[in-house]
Amino acid sequence: MNEEFVDAVKKTLPAVIVAAAAFFGGKMFMNYRAGKAAAASEAVAAAYSTDEIEEAVSSYGGSKAGDVLKLRLAKSYYDAGRYDEAADIYAELAGKAPQGLEEVPEVGLAQCLEAQEKFAEAIKAYGDFAAANTNSFLALTANLGAARATALAGDRKKAAADLEALLAKVSGDAVSKARVEATLDLVKRYTKRAEVSLFDAADAAAKQAAGGDDETVGLPAVLAASSDGGESFAGALLHLSF
Repeated sequence: MNEEFVDAVKKTLPAVIVAAAAFFGGKMFMNYRAGKAAAASEAVAAAYSTDEIEEAVSSYGGSKAGDVLKLRLAKSYYDAGRYDEAADIYAELAGKAPQGLEEVPEVGLAQCLEAQEKFAEAIKAYGDFAAANTNSFLALTANLGAARATALAGDRKKAAADLEALLAKVSGDAVSKARVEATLDLVKRYTKRAEVSLFDAADAAAKQAAGGDDETVGLPAVLAASSDGGESFAGALLHLSF
């Protein structure tokens, strides 16, 4: 074999190896990324429980589907009453949520404030969003949220007035109209109940157990009435959050 040819091969071979490594390494990296993206997409569809979503976020939080998984985790935390953790995720994703979901963190954060009974902050957050995003698919959700928070803060008269005005605006949309009417009905229907001490509740239960007045209210009912109505009202309203 020609010595000059051998020398040329020796000199060229390292560069060829490097180029080949770069080419095949690049293909392997692209395949790895594509595989991870596919796995992340599958995780979005397959994760249901909070634990499953947490695991998916841990594994794929840095992928393109990661932020979608984080939004699902925030919603799961919210549904479980873990409002601080949900709020942290919404705050993290504010301004950088996936396309089509850009507005979700802002409204989600307002809902967390409402659930945390930070009503003044929630009213402002909802109001700011609704004013700046009149054509958003979440505009109605924000307006309803502001009315709910207003009612929960104690001003049910203003909440009802705001909802009546909102009802007039959406009268041509059956679905939106039904949502507003449901919230308005709750605001109008729930009234503050008188407080009853636990001692009175115990007396009432004792009388009933002893065969007292048939009209005596039993312990469970009296205990329910011992609340000021805020919790049951809040619970009913928050069921209409989404």
